[in-house]
Parts: sequence; C-alpha cells; structure tokens
Amino acid sequence: MHGLFKRASVSLFALMLVLPAAAHAQTAKTVPESQMQMQLSFAPLVKQTSGAVVNVYAEKTVRRQSPFAGDPFFEQFFGQQMPNRSEKQSSLGSGVIVEANGTVVTNNHVIEGADDIKVALSDGREFPCKVVLRDDRIDLAVLKIDTKESFPTLPIGNSDTVEVGDLVLAIGNPFGVGQTVTSGIVSALARNQVIKNEFGFFIQTDASINPGNSGGALMNMKGELIGINTAIFSRGGGSNGIGFAIPANLVKVFLASADAGVKSFERPYVGASFDAVTSEVAEALGLNKARGALVVKVSEGGPAAKAGLKAGEIVTAVDGVSVEHPDALLYRLTTAGLGNSVKLTVIENGREEQLPLTLARAPETSPRDQRTIGGHTPFTGAVVENLSPRVADELRMPPESAGVVVSEVKEDSPAARLGFEPKDIIVSINGTDVKSTSELSEIADSDPGFWRVEIERDGQRIRQFFR
Repeated sequence: MHGLFKRASVSLFALMLVLPAAAHAQTAKTVPESQMQMQLSFAPLVKQTSGAVVNVYAEKTVRRQSPFAGDPFFEQFFGQQMPNRSEKQSSLGSGVIVEANGTVVTNNHVIEGADDIKVALSDGREFPCKVVLRDDRIDLAVLKIDTKESFPTLPIGNSDTVEVGDLVLAIGNPFGVGQTVTSGIVSALARNQVIKNEFGFFIQTDASINPGNSGGALMNMKGELIGINTAIFSRGGGSNGIGFAIPANLVKVFLASADAGVKSFERPYVGASFDAVTSEVAEALGLNKARGALVVKVSEGGPAAKAGLKAGEIVTAVDGVSVEHPDALLYRLTTAGLGNSVKLTVIENGREEQLPLTLARAPETSPRDQRTIGGHTPFTGAVVENLSPRVADELRMPPESAGVVVSEVKEDSPAARLGFEPKDIIVSINGTDVKSTSELSEIADSDPGFWRVEIERDGQRIRQFFR
C-alpha cells in the first residue's frame, strides 16, 4: 500500500478566496447562494500571497562506484585509470516564507542530503540558503535565506479549526511546468499510515497536488497557512484527488524550536507505549466505537507513571480534543509543547477520569559516555554510547531500549567492514554481558583474540565469531 504514496515535489501553495467585506464580519461558514457568489474570483488572494511562495532547489553530489571496482583483472591492467565517479543530482520542491527575515519552511525530503540549496522567488530572483533545523520523522525543515533583505510572509493559521469541507487553494509548480493554481476542499482530517515515517497525522485534500509540490502551502480562506503539502496517493505518478499535508500547528512548534537555535527537534517523552484500539478491544471494554490509544506498557518513573497512567487503559482525548489513534495522541502531545501540562481523558473499566501529564524532555537516565573504540578489535571504528530514553530518541529507537548502542561507524573501519551498523545494541562478548561503554572498552583493551559477539538489531539477536 505504501508504494502508492508519492512524495510531492515542485511548489504547491494553497491560497484562499477573498470574500466581500460583509462576509469577513461573519463567524459562521456559508456556501454560495447565488450565481453572483459563484462568480467570485481567487485572483485577489493569489496576487496577495504569491510573493511568500518559493521554489526550493537542492543539489547533492552522489558517488557512483565503477562497475569494475574490485575486479582483479581490470585492476591489474587499468589500476586507478577507472576511478569511481561523482555526479550531481538535483531535486525541486517548494517552500513557504513564514518570517520576514527569510525563514522558509519546507519538507525534509526535499533537501535531505543536499550540498547546495537555493530558493527562487515568484519574481525570478534566486538566493542561497542554509538549513537551520530538519527532522526526518515529521518531514519538516527550516531554511534561512542568506541575505538581510526583508520578504513577504504567509501567516500561520490554527489548523485545529480546519473542518472537512473547507475550501482550499494551492499554488505551485507541478512537474516543473510553471506556477499553477488549483482549488479543492479538505477531504478528511487526522489521516495516519500515509507514508513510511513516524509521523501519522495529516490533513487530506482533493486540491490537485502533483510531484514537485513537496513543501508547498495549504491555506484557508483567510489566506493563512494551514498545512505543508508532503505526499500524494497515486498509482501513475499524477494527482488522483488525494493529497496530504502536515498541519500548521505542528509547523508552529517546529518553527519555534528552529528560532530557539536548538540542534534537533525534541518531542515530549511520555514513558509509555500505545497501540491502536481494535474493534475487538473496543467490544471487550464496552466502547461504542474503536478509537483512542490503548496503553500497552508504562515505564517506571516516567511522566506517564507519575500521572497515574496504567497498562490496559485507553486515552481518548487530550485537553478535551478527541484522539482517534496513537499517532493522533503523539501529535496532540507534540503540539502542546515541552514544559507544558495537559489533561488526558482516560477510560478504564467503563469509568472516565482526567489525568494531568507533564510534557518533559526524554531523560538521560545514565550518562551516555560516548567512546570511539580503537585498537585491534572487531569494534575498531565504532562509536558507542550508553542507551537512555534521550539517546534512544536521538537514534530513532524504542524509548525502552537499554544497554550499549553503536551510534556511528567510521567509514572503511574494521567495524564497518565486519558489518556493524548504527543502532546495533551490543549484548554480550564471549559470554559476558555488556552493560556500559566502560565495560566494552575494558574488554576491547584486553584483546582476547577470539570474539564471540552477540548483538541486537531491530529486535533480532545476531551472534558472530571473529578472530
């Protein structure tokens, strides 16, 4: 199913209809009631907002290995005359200027691995820019245009006020054909399992989104940013009327982290794991429908345990806002912000209660004690750290992971040649459990000559023997 979902990557920007002055004074949403209203134009809003929409050009260098590398015959006769080649790869996406100083929000996959990034404005000017903050889990990136010039911006709206059926507009450069405007409605909310990453809370729209639209803006009728377009559902590569956008409220939190100068985006540490509520579980617990997040495990001493959350309970709302699935719960906690407190609505044995939960950073329960292993060992060139919830979060590992983990493997090192990978947990060496980086370092220094190594990779145990 995931193969049907494509990253959008040109510049698509959702824009809103300018209504008569009398309509602005109304708080209730209305549908067209006359032929005159049906003839209203999006043109004024397109002109008003197009200056804040940019194209993002990312270029990276890719090393192509010679097909004859490692072949004894060709190496004997040609030596280094057939070296590996390097070539440039370019990608085109979109971005939205959200601050007058040239701060741009786009998708992470648009600029991932890029050596050189430029943005092009609607008036044709181009500027180099640098990456301020990026996160592959939520597929967002913040760029800063390298100039002191002031730019037009797009205000960020409240995506929680978005409703199914709301009108939206999109402006971009699909397939590189030039700036294009499309319109549609919000088709659904809180969509998850759309693409293969850890984020699962999208606004769905039928506004035409095509390859090249990644990083573009989805906007409401007030001309406010309500989402960043990131993926399409397609079998043939074109728009089939189903596109997905990251909600603007998550963009706000991410942008605030970038403005604070942090090196990485941190989500709240809950200290619990959750699963979806199936129809069988809902029936067993007497629920009228399958929704919410089932508490599977609670870590001792974590925020969830302190709040009184227990395995088997179901979280159905955060601060009164319903959560449909575990991804929606994570989204609500993330957008609430670190350092704040929320109230969880929890159901147990048919009883509903409110539990206060403090949103804190993932703790470093044991010092990471990062070390690079040297000497003549199978681990030479591996960077190892003591696992903690914070280290696990940085490495995109389950928060309950424990032990000594490989966080990096130096290129062309013995550890790399023997197949060690980042996220490998070193369980034991020669039958001795490895509980800390200092223990691993001592064993490595002893140089036993024979190595019986057990590691854990993606939940699987692997045993290897080395001399």
